[in-house]
Amino acid sequence: MSRGGAAGTSTRRAAADSIAMWATTLHEHGLTVLQWGAVFGAALVAAVWDARTRRIPNVLTGTLLLGGLVHAGVAGGWIGLADSTAACVLLATPYVVLFACADGGAGDAKLMGAIGSWLGLVDGTAALLCVCVAGVVMGLLWAMIHGHLRPVAARLADFTRGLLHLPFRGVSPLAVAAAMPSRRDGLRMPYGPAILAGCALALGASHAWNT
Repeated sequence: MSRGGAAGTSTRRAAADSIAMWATTLHEHGLTVLQWGAVFGAALVAAVWDARTRRIPNVLTGTLLLGGLVHAGVAGGWIGLADSTAACVLLATPYVVLFACADGGAGDAKLMGAIGSWLGLVDGTAALLCVCVAGVVMGLLWAMIHGHLRPVAARLADFTRGLLHLPFRGVSPLAVAAAMPSRRDGLRMPYGPAILAGCALALGASHAWNT
């Protein structure tokens, strides 16, 4: 093998080893009581505040985000900070799209991003999925109680079909987001309680997975 080929192979192996070490670090790093405590404390305050005022204060989400980034950097160094930042972007992005295209709440996006900064990619992804499930279930119950179940269910069905077609039929992500139920459909549910419920589901799933 030529010297250049050997160097290329060595570089690829080093990159693969770095990725494997990063993945191992993320999976083996269990979340602390401080991390879950910060997430649940903030989610609880946000849920109560949102239920009463239909908004989530910036001081809460900003403080939570800053604390999550600082904690990640101190506890995990650059790897921890990168993981925290990536999770922040991952959890916030769907709600930013919903805010821009489907009358979603800006506070929801900020809170989800801040939660991601504390949970990291692994547990943050689980939290995102659980929050989505909790949001759908609670949204349908809210719509049923207020007599708007049929239009909301129809919009959710359109949204689900759009998601399934998104990678295969070239459907626009903006069109998919626009199919989400909005306040115009009578779905004026505060989303803070759904975020709190989703975080609880994620904690339960994480505990079950690790035991």
